[in-house]
Amino acid sequence: MSLGIVMLVHDALDRAEQLVRHWAKNGCPVVIHVDDCVSDDDYTDFVTALSDLDNVRFCKRQHCEWGRWSLVEASQTASELMLKAFPDVRHILLASGSCLPLRPISEMLDYLSNRPQTDFIESVTTEDVPWTIGGLDIERFTLRFPFSWKRHRRLFDRYVEIQRRLGTKRTIPAGLVPHLGSQWWCLTRKTLSEILNDPNRAGYDRYFKRVWIPDESYYQTLARRHSTRIESRSLTLSKFDFQGKPHIFYDDHLQLLRRSDCFVARKAWRNADKLYDSFLSDQNDVITGAEPNPGKIDRIFTKAIERRTKGRPGLYMPSRFPKDGYEGNVTAARYTVLEGFSELFDGFDTWLTDTVSARVHGHLFARDRVHFAGDTPDYFGALGDAASLRDYNAKAFLTNLIWNTRGERQCFQYGPRDNQDVSWVIAKDPNARVYVVSGAWAVQLFHSNQNFSDIRREAARLQKIESDHLNALRSGYARARTHVWSLADFVLKPAEPLQAVVDDIGPRTATRLSNFPKMRPLHGFGQFLQDLKNQGMHPYLMGDFPAGHDLVPDSQVQHKPFLVK
Repeated sequence: MSLGIVMLVHDALDRAEQLVRHWAKNGCPVVIHVDDCVSDDDYTDFVTALSDLDNVRFCKRQHCEWGRWSLVEASQTASELMLKAFPDVRHILLASGSCLPLRPISEMLDYLSNRPQTDFIESVTTEDVPWTIGGLDIERFTLRFPFSWKRHRRLFDRYVEIQRRLGTKRTIPAGLVPHLGSQWWCLTRKTLSEILNDPNRAGYDRYFKRVWIPDESYYQTLARRHSTRIESRSLTLSKFDFQGKPHIFYDDHLQLLRRSDCFVARKAWRNADKLYDSFLSDQNDVITGAEPNPGKIDRIFTKAIERRTKGRPGLYMPSRFPKDGYEGNVTAARYTVLEGFSELFDGFDTWLTDTVSARVHGHLFARDRVHFAGDTPDYFGALGDAASLRDYNAKAFLTNLIWNTRGERQCFQYGPRDNQDVSWVIAKDPNARVYVVSGAWAVQLFHSNQNFSDIRREAARLQKIESDHLNALRSGYARARTHVWSLADFVLKPAEPLQAVVDDIGPRTATRLSNFPKMRPLHGFGQFLQDLKNQGMHPYLMGDFPAGHDLVPDSQVQHKPFLVK
């Protein structure tokens, strides 16, 4: 015999019995540590069920807790019994009651017999691991952790904070260089014996009793002192999510696990009958001779983690809202936001609909209701035009609209009179294309017949809202592609901005614009702005409108000059 199994069991004893029988009948002795949390009756039944196997032993029990020294102590007790009871064992594999063999045991024995002096244990320094969860790397070894992270989280965090403030640090024992790695190792008899019989073991054990998650560092550190040849990898396939929790393998992972060519996988769901029946049957004895290669499936796990943390861009559902800032693109597709155009041009929506191949809406976030294209009362995805429903979650309304209309470019009007809850949403969305004619909202006030004092008050309010919106579009957090023209600059040369909008959305024809929407009359608009100034309000977003005469628009598109040599 050349391989012994040290198995840590704490639940699913029926599955553990299957695994023990599979190892034992293929010539691998098994030493089992059953957690003390298992009832005496269940433990007795478990021992009785395996009593017919002469190469199975049970070691002294104790209660094990995640992240605590008890896990290391349990593996020490079981390993000592393995070395004493089975002198012919040359490699010892640490496994759990949910570690499922994926390849024939005979193939694994041949693999290890060809590498008699090699220890398979992931062992890397703290500076080289990106996967430590909880914000503790080298501090695992320099601070003390007397409190359980799971049962006494507040005490744990508070004690760590106190040690950091006081600057207290533990001294790492001389000759030890802290290493981390997977707790599922396969060591040679020589290396494991030297670790357990090290003359300084008592001191090392005292030190690691106050290390956080010592089962990921005890053997990984001491193997570096005693091993002559380490392959820093585990023979057990174990994958973890972004929170540091292990992935659980189900029946639908069958082909994925076969593709990995790994010898053992952790951890298999206790009710995955298809997995256990397939990998523990004699029909699975197909010798491949392939080198274990978990990298074959790393891409799938990486994609799964990305999908779990970020979701699909623009897709939100009642069961899961991504954490703010995790979602990447807020929406599912590009869309265009036009600000000030409908205020400046008569029939702008109709003109743009005839000019580009896109769906042109009115003010989707108007205070009265949602103005869908064609003035319909509802739209794709059962979106209604009720302002109250939209405003319940304005961001979700926008993302639903874009998601439900993927494949068709959506355009809508926006301005300071609209609901501003989506101002930052639009600004931070890389899919947004925003075109702003700043101050264009004043045109509607100019043509109104309101009392001038009311106009002044409303102008000050709208200008403040638009100024805040422009600050959002220009902030360092903004990801939208934004173009801003002052009203004065736009009125002087309206053709170039309109051409830019049409080119970005996608024209029906590739030719230059020959017809333009009709601009509302602005005769006397400069004097109107001067009157606002005279009343104490400074209309700075409109640009420079002279009070004495009107600006004359130039409808020609100015082509960029080219230098020909």
